Amino acid sequence: MGNPLQTLSLADLRRRTSEKWRRYPADVLPLWVAELDVPLAEPVAQALTEAVALGDTGYPLDGTDYASALAGFARERWGWAPKIEHTRLVPDVMLGVVEMLRLVTGYGDAVVINPPVYPPFYDFIRSIADRRIVEAPLNAEYRLDPDALDRAFAEAVAGGRQAAYLLCSPHNPTGTVHTADELAMVIELADRHGVRVVVDEIHAPLIYPDVTFRPYLSMPGAERGLALYSASKAWNLAGIKAALAVAGPGAVDDLARMPKVAGDGASHLGAIAHTAALRYGGPWLDELMAGLDLNRRLLGDLLAEHLPAVRYRAPEGTYLTWLDCRELALPAGTDGAPADPAEVFLERGRVALVSGPFFGTGGAGHARFNLGTSPELITEAVRRMAAALR
Repeated sequence: MGNPLQTLSLADLRRRTSEKWRRYPADVLPLWVAELDVPLAEPVAQALTEAVALGDTGYPLDGTDYASALAGFARERWGWAPKIEHTRLVPDVMLGVVEMLRLVTGYGDAVVINPPVYPPFYDFIRSIADRRIVEAPLNAEYRLDPDALDRAFAEAVAGGRQAAYLLCSPHNPTGTVHTADELAMVIELADRHGVRVVVDEIHAPLIYPDVTFRPYLSMPGAERGLALYSASKAWNLAGIKAALAVAGPGAVDDLARMPKVAGDGASHLGAIAHTAALRYGGPWLDELMAGLDLNRRLLGDLLAEHLPAVRYRAPEGTYLTWLDCRELALPAGTDGAPADPAEVFLERGRVALVSGPFFGTGGAGHARFNLGTSPELITEAVRRMAAALR
């Protein structure tokens, strides 16, 4: 089968019309948005080809087959499986997050998040009528900070308000995989303060060999939690959307209150593709993770050689990594502060990363780098980034 990350040439990739490859001019290496530079896994391509040949492009049924595939994948990979009757099909993870937050919070209530974090967390929370954001920043090691969470939960429920905690697991942009002890801490604090937990686990299949991923709902005491899953990140299916909302045993009644119309935007082709990925795409995923493992080590070596002032922690999960560029000698911006490193790398090096401030508190001086490409493009990107500072 081989490494999927070494299958497509740069010329092949530039024929793509997705956002990753069309946002910037052709001389820019795009290592920014969460798309993988891989061909479709063969079981996924076959399932889609058969559906198109049949004209099977109507409305999705109910997500049962998708949920069954997720249960099988989760049982094999994580030793835990959601009950199919505790799931609901939703259009994608973030729209599912919005629906879950609507179920467990009301007008004027707060949602706690851990910046630096996936920027749409901010945007989608603000899209729900008058929900407030309370931040509990990660600590200096990019891990959950119990004191910050305790304070944020207390602020969120002040005055007897309802509150929710939107947890990113694994964490985007840092690639942190939360440990069992950290998740147990979350459960204890959430229970003490009466905060409901909603977990985005879209990157859960993307775990490196030396790390253990624990689904939040598999943890003792997490029965009232709600989680969102999708095959889109691991198998590069963002363009054919589908996801599953999963309720813990104590949250089944909450999930039952979700309006049926909330799931109507899911793509039938998306559900077919995601089901095939989870059910038959395991060997392809293993090859991908082996390639990503090589890439995360390669990036560390390249940065040590060419950009030693950049602080880099190899991610524990995901194909995204967080670069601390605060010690680089960057030119001053118009306000006198150091320039945004992502802007410098783009303008002077023609490498597109995601700007750190988009991820909220703690993002300044950082940039997110996408490892989901060939070793050759990673090598060229670092060469260009180093040249941009000369």
